Amino acid sequence: MLSRLAFQNGRALSVAVRGIQTSAPALCDIPRQKRPINPSPVKYGFIPEEWFTFFHSKTGISGPYVFLGTVGTYLVSKELYVLEHEYYNSLSLFMILIYGIKKYGSNVAEFLDKECQDYLDTFKKGRQDEIQGFRDRIKLYEDTKFMSKVIPLLNDVNRQNIAMQLEAVYRERCMEFYTEVKKRLDYHAQIDTVERRIAQKHMVQWIINNVMKSITPEQEKANLQQCIKDLESLAAKA
Repeated sequence: MLSRLAFQNGRALSVAVRGIQTSAPALCDIPRQKRPINPSPVKYGFIPEEWFTFFHSKTGISGPYVFLGTVGTYLVSKELYVLEHEYYNSLSLFMILIYGIKKYGSNVAEFLDKECQDYLDTFKKGRQDEIQGFRDRIKLYEDTKFMSKVIPLLNDVNRQNIAMQLEAVYRERCMEFYTEVKKRLDYHAQIDTVERRIAQKHMVQWIINNVMKSITPEQEKANLQQCIKDLESLAAKA
């Protein structure tokens, strides 16, 4: 008997699990719940209207009132609910609450609505800030994607600039080398020129000195007389 019951329960459990597995994809079709903008309607200021509509399909419109009257009469008649002093205090408190709601309810509701709206605006502002941040990030990514297309051109330009800079440095160093070599060659050329002038000067002076030493006073006197004669002949011709 117990084995048969366990077998039947196992079959029922397997069928239930199979039904859950087959209906699992349908759970994705459940609509997302939304926060209601306005509260659900009420009757008599505090009783939800859903409590009344629950009886309409079964007992009609008078069902909720009959149910409330019969249950209340039963509780009072059987003294399950005793009408003691707390009951009358609650009646007086209920009237005070009604007066306060009628007089200050609209102001309190307006204040609470304003606070709730400010609270919601704060959340909306944070949400909008996050959305704007994501949009800015997307724009940055788009700009980066565009820049990635320009990067090869920029690399080519940078390579050409570097090549031009290297060429300029190379030519500058070649000019510097030419200038230094020219300075040294000019220095050696000036040294050679000075040495030749000094040697020429000493050679001329040595020749003059030797010639002057080789001339005797008689030769000098004869040469002087010959010069005078030449000058006289030239004067006569003139």
